[in-house]
This record gives sequence, C-alpha cells and structure tokens, in this order.
Amino acid sequence: MALVDRPVRGSSSGRPIMALLDLLGRRWALRVIWELREGPLVFRALQARCGISPSVLNTRLVELREALIVEVGEDGYQLSKRGAELLQLFDPVSQWATTWAVALRKS
Repeated sequence: MALVDRPVRGSSSGRPIMALLDLLGRRWALRVIWELREGPLVFRALQARCGISPSVLNTRLVELREALIVEVGEDGYQLSKRGAELLQLFDPVSQWATTWAVALRKS
C-alpha cells in the first residue's frame, strides 16, 4: 500500500498533502532532509550531524526512501530529485517564518 493510500494520524482520507505533512512531522524527518541539502552523507556522518540514535535514523531513512525523497547514491544518502524539489519549496516558508519571527518580537 503506497504512502498516499494509507490513512495518516488524525485523518481517514489518505490525501497526499496529509500523508506528506504526517511524514515531515515525524521526529527528525525534516532534520534529515535539511542535513542532506548540501550533498550526500554516509550513515555515520548523517547520524553525527543530526545527533540521533542509529535506530531512529534508520527508521527515518527507510520512510524517506519509500517516499522517494531520499535515495542511496555512490557517496551515501542523498536527496532524490523529488527531495531537492521539496527542499526548494521550503524557501517561501522560511521567508514567511522570518517575517513572523520579527512580528512576534515586536508584539
């Protein structure tokens, strides 16, 4: 059963956006994606950068690989083409978060 066909936490719809948000909301998933932004990393280097246990990292990597966001290349784990596209979509969210942080400081 594909990730998008499965109901996710708090949803019975299995809608793609809900499946993606569920995946990205899992502990350490976004951090793994972020640490791979500059290029491939072997397991131990990725673990050191994230500061997480090997079992949690392995679980996240399996999930992110199944979701076609991460892949294994010659030099280690890396973002897939889809993973790189997803990372680019974080730019507008990052810009929004910056203005939001300023507004919070002013209030």
